[in-house]
Amino acid sequence: MPLDKLSGIENRSLYRRGAPNYFAAAWQARGHTERALGQPLPRSVASLALNSPPGRSQHQLHIHVDCLRADVLQALDAHAAAVGTEWAPLPVLLRGHRYQARLLPGAELTANPLNLLAYGLAGVDDVGQWSLVVAGRDRVQGGPGFILLATRVDAETGNEASGEELQDHACSVLTGAGDVLERVR
Repeated sequence: MPLDKLSGIENRSLYRRGAPNYFAAAWQARGHTERALGQPLPRSVASLALNSPPGRSQHQLHIHVDCLRADVLQALDAHAAAVGTEWAPLPVLLRGHRYQARLLPGAELTANPLNLLAYGLAGVDDVGQWSLVVAGRDRVQGGPGFILLATRVDAETGNEASGEELQDHACSVLTGAGDVLERVR
């Protein structure tokens, strides 16, 4: 259910001082996904995704809360050492697309991931061309944290910047489902 009438990642009011941290609220609400799964959703599997306008079907801000795909988890585990606290290209493609990555230490999302994207990578004027994914991690600089992943629309490569492509809505890594359920959008 919408908390406010906002179009999506491109809405400039998301980047104003005092704007709600919708990603923190979504992280706190991941219990809804656990209830749907019928089991706990471990931090290391949990993710949040916000798609760009071309990468979504709804014109209302909504953050997808779900499991990461097994191949994405493997890639993040394999390349975790290459991810630092500043935005930099992830050294491997995810789902065939180039992603920028950065670490965010801490058990909770006290820093707003949208602001980290807008003011640290994309720029407020260009943020609508990006998608943002927050992946929970058990170990980031000695404690729990997150890896932030961002990808930009690229017509040449067919990238619609739908970060949701990194999620598996069937949560195969936990449920053992044979098929990945993707792109609810």
